[in-house]
Amino acid sequence: MAVFSIAAAAAAPGIALLSYIYLKDRYEAEPIAMVARLFVFGLLSVFPVMVLQRGFELWLDTSNPFLFSFVTTAALEESAKWLIIAFAVLRHAEFDEPYDGIVYATAVSLGFATMENMFYAFLEPFSMSSLMVRALLPVSGHALFGIIMGYYFGRAKFTKAEKSKFFAFSWLFPVFYHGLFDFILLTAAPRWMWLIVPLMAFLWARGLLKIKRANQRSPLRGFTREEEFKM
Repeated sequence: MAVFSIAAAAAAPGIALLSYIYLKDRYEAEPIAMVARLFVFGLLSVFPVMVLQRGFELWLDTSNPFLFSFVTTAALEESAKWLIIAFAVLRHAEFDEPYDGIVYATAVSLGFATMENMFYAFLEPFSMSSLMVRALLPVSGHALFGIIMGYYFGRAKFTKAEKSKFFAFSWLFPVFYHGLFDFILLTAAPRWMWLIVPLMAFLWARGLLKIKRANQRSPLRGFTREEEFKM
């Protein structure tokens, strides 16, 4: 029973954030089964990333906080998520409006964050306060990186020009913000909160703006709900 309670507490933040992002789709909700499948892909991607990170730790000077934050952590983790989106859903028929990219990328990101949270909950001394901090910081951070990644995947898929630029942005911006997040945690102790809180506020504002803009670019925007179901 204790194991189930710990697992539920560790999974709850990711599922709650994914539900929020899913319900922000104003025009056509994505198939639950497909979103769940991408969430599971995100969960499973933690294991090959851990192997690669171990290899990078043997190859690079991971005592260097910049390399550890931007290469060993951010670049590897965001690359795994990016590849899942690129190969699993980019050309799928259900990816039919820009906001879908946000839903799918966030599902992968939060799957990854949830598995990380599970490891943390079971391998470290358990406390609800520590899980709350992780829900507010690493888990929500992964959600925000996913929103940014998915937004630019949507731009790349549904624009006729500058596709390469938007595909590049869908990888570069998540890696940059993820690396910056980790770099602050590693180097700004014990006053990291003074930098992390403004960064998270900025990312939430940016993420909500991306959500709004992606919905505004939906080809279904001019239709009523009844008309959408008839299409």
